[in-house]
Amino acid sequence: MSTRRGKKPPESPGFDPSPSLGKTIQRLRKAYNMSLGDLSEHSGVAKSIISQIERNETNPTLSTVYRLSRALDTTIDEVLRTDSKDVFLEHQQKSAVPILESQDGRCRLAIAGPLNLVEQVQWYDFQAQGGGVLESDPHPMGTVEHLYILKGELEVTSGDETRRVKAGEALRFRGDLPHKIVNVGVGEAHASMVLVLRQLGGGAPAAT
Repeated sequence: MSTRRGKKPPESPGFDPSPSLGKTIQRLRKAYNMSLGDLSEHSGVAKSIISQIERNETNPTLSTVYRLSRALDTTIDEVLRTDSKDVFLEHQQKSAVPILESQDGRCRLAIAGPLNLVEQVQWYDFQAQGGGVLESDPHPMGTVEHLYILKGELEVTSGDETRRVKAGEALRFRGDLPHKIVNVGVGEAHASMVLVLRQLGGGAPAAT
């Protein structure tokens, strides 16, 4: 039985921005002496949406924040940076960590990475029982998957090539091709999986 990670939908999901996001957008806009209309024209984001973002009355998509950051001649990281001096920025309880499973329960993916960075990097904890298969559609062009085997032995196929990796070994492969990971052992396999999107120069995210 296999579980498939589908293609990412064209519109990125909303997320809970830090309270400083709206202030940052407004500060940068005024620093460039731009009106709401000017920023709307340069970014393609509706003036009413920008106004709501500055007042922290809406949760913008990552695509919207990306377009605003481009129009303000800065990076999405700078726009999303928080001014909080808290040491611990987020603590997800066990029940709040998203889990993906195959229908027969042989493969399990815990989404360990922050959801507001899914267009840049994705981090998973992967576990598979003997014979478990994880099949994936191609990710955005340029994506590289980084796999570190904690336990067991896995067989990884990307495109037309296949390689086996054992506990203590790491494998990096193209994630922009059809690929699958198979637990070829009889016991449980466990690995840490990180996807870096567009690491091979696949270009900037497309505006939606």
